[in-house]
Amino acid sequence: MRQLGSRILITSPAALAQQIAQALLRILPPELAARLRRTRHKADLVLGAFPSAEDTRWCARAVARLKPEAVLIDTIFRTPVLAEPELKGLNAVIIAHDIFHRRALAMEAAGYSVQPRDLTRAREAVLLGRARAIAAVQPDEAAIIRAMCPEVAVFTAPMPALPCPAPPDVKRIPGRLVFVGGAGLPNLDGMRWFLSEIWPLLGGHGITLDILGDCGTALRRLPPGVRATGRVPDLAPYLHRASLAIAPLRAGSGLKLKLLDYARHGLSTIVTPPALAGFASDPASPFIIAGSAVMFAEAVRRVIQDPPATETAMEYCVRYYGEEASFAGLKAALQNDGGQEKKPHLGTVPL
Repeated sequence: MRQLGSRILITSPAALAQQIAQALLRILPPELAARLRRTRHKADLVLGAFPSAEDTRWCARAVARLKPEAVLIDTIFRTPVLAEPELKGLNAVIIAHDIFHRRALAMEAAGYSVQPRDLTRAREAVLLGRARAIAAVQPDEAAIIRAMCPEVAVFTAPMPALPCPAPPDVKRIPGRLVFVGGAGLPNLDGMRWFLSEIWPLLGGHGITLDILGDCGTALRRLPPGVRATGRVPDLAPYLHRASLAIAPLRAGSGLKLKLLDYARHGLSTIVTPPALAGFASDPASPFIIAGSAVMFAEAVRRVIQDPPATETAMEYCVRYYGEEASFAGLKAALQNDGGQEKKPHLGTVPL
């Protein structure tokens, strides 16, 4: 147990050991880490794991002793703790950054194996329904969760995206594309599709691609003009120098936060329809939809030749993803005593 200002972080010894193991996996070469995960879990993608009964009891007792005004739980895989009798009536808010049964269906439809295999819509509804309120990351998923859990308060709490303009002396590099992503299966699948189907159509147009994050280093035999930069301490210098971002994702759910990162740094993005799900619709949106490889390549060539003003993307962030809009729902969910707001004493339960 550890106190972070007004927040309490609770974790059991077994969960702490698991978190250390996961941290070690993150520093291994991405390809080796992915092989180890597949060997251990016998699946291409592990959505999450439920805690043991021992961990659940340990955390329930710890939360009960603290008597917090509210508890934030970061995923459905932590919700078994809410079924413990001593936590009945607790003001618990689940941060539903994804709808996991939908992600499982999307990845299985793309031909991948997913764990856990029995995560159905009905089971996810039961897990979500243990909370007093649910924070969805985008409006479409908020509507789906309301239908799944009609007795629970559901609100939208997207990530805030504050504009980050480039320094006056930093200029964009003509023809430079950028993609940011870890070595998760949706990123790898999307970039393999981009490199095999779209990149050959861009040859001879002076276009280059910078892949930031573990995704690039996990891919093999990158074609000429594509550079795997790996992890960087600061994305801003790379996003400020690129001319255009890409999001060629073919499956997944939630809100693709990389698109907000691109936009707040002034970048327009060529996106597939699955990548754009849940974003605010606006004629001045910085996102250009392309549903096929040919359309994607044509959009890249067209926008590279005549890039939109950087202010367009940043103004979109201000309109829809400012701090007030992002946190209003959560603030209301943490109010107590008939709407009289108190400073919440928060606890996260990372089992």
